[in-house]
Amino acid sequence: MTEVRPPDAPTAGLWERDEEVAAIAEAIDTLCADRSSPGSLLVLRGEAGFGKTALLAETRRIAEQRGCTVWSARGGETLRSVPFNVVRRLLQPALVPMLPEEAREYLGDWYGIAGPALGIADPGQSHADPQGVCEGLVAAVRRLAHRDWPLVLLIDDAHWADQETLHWLACFAERLADLSVLVVVARRPGEISGVSAGHLDAVAAAADRPVTVLSALTPEAAAGLTRATLGTHADAAFCREVWAVTGGNPYETVELLAKVQDSELQPVEAHAGELRDLNRSARGGGLVARLEQLGIDATRFAWAAAILGNDITVDLVAELATLDDGSAARCAELLRSARILTAPDPSGAGGGTPGDLEFVHP
Repeated sequence: MTEVRPPDAPTAGLWERDEEVAAIAEAIDTLCADRSSPGSLLVLRGEAGFGKTALLAETRRIAEQRGCTVWSARGGETLRSVPFNVVRRLLQPALVPMLPEEAREYLGDWYGIAGPALGIADPGQSHADPQGVCEGLVAAVRRLAHRDWPLVLLIDDAHWADQETLHWLACFAERLADLSVLVVVARRPGEISGVSAGHLDAVAAAADRPVTVLSALTPEAAAGLTRATLGTHADAAFCREVWAVTGGNPYETVELLAKVQDSELQPVEAHAGELRDLNRSARGGGLVARLEQLGIDATRFAWAAAILGNDITVDLVAELATLDDGSAARCAELLRSARILTAPDPSGAGGGTPGDLEFVHP
């Protein structure tokens, strides 16, 4: 049986994920050992709420601790039709600071082909064929990876990435043997079909090890997480019901336990029967109820953030929701406290624009 993490585990998404974390750490160590070491690719697959994003966050933590450069991006369900959206966001940390002359120097002959796809060059009158653009993007990332070694690329929600990005990713994955870069891709099973599914299959086939399929928490892990959250006095019957109600889904377990804390419910067998009602209020229509409890401004802020999709900043949301800066900042904090949005990162260390917000769960 997999060892259950102790109560000081950094995040619920990493409970019973020791093997996955070890594989990630090994790949990073290999990357950092030698500039000429071959690149590698890891693919994480799991249902919604099974901890894929938590594992990517742990990858970032380990990589940055080892001195790696880390760039990340994620697919968006409403942005699948935007060509090159995810690869553009992935390379933003490298592209945004560049002057046009620098971009030309780094991309060389590929500037006129890959530049328009990346949004750093005018497309002009001629249009390269899709395969040519893909090859240009591969060459562009190759040069950037050489400059920024050791480089780690993280792609979350790849099942929602645009087709053009997936085409590039499949081509790039085939060339990792002679390029020292680590790529970690997280996706759900299903969710995609047609050409895009073929590209994702090609990515999986190029991975260094079989696709990592994340499983639900065992009853033992759910009990450990329950006691780490509510206290060691949580009894066995209550812990078993937490697991039964959530099916071992880490995200749903965290949300349910937060509702238990909010309601000040004692974690004993006598109250185990109330968990199913609490679970229903923590998901689906319960989210709307939680928003309404936060007030009209917070609800407007959340709706505006949802419309923006992935490019969410407090300033943009404030403009869209017609809120002043102070009110918008308060709404962002309320939604963070309610576990609906993540807090903005003023440093931009997460790989995106400083101050970016994200929904805790898609």
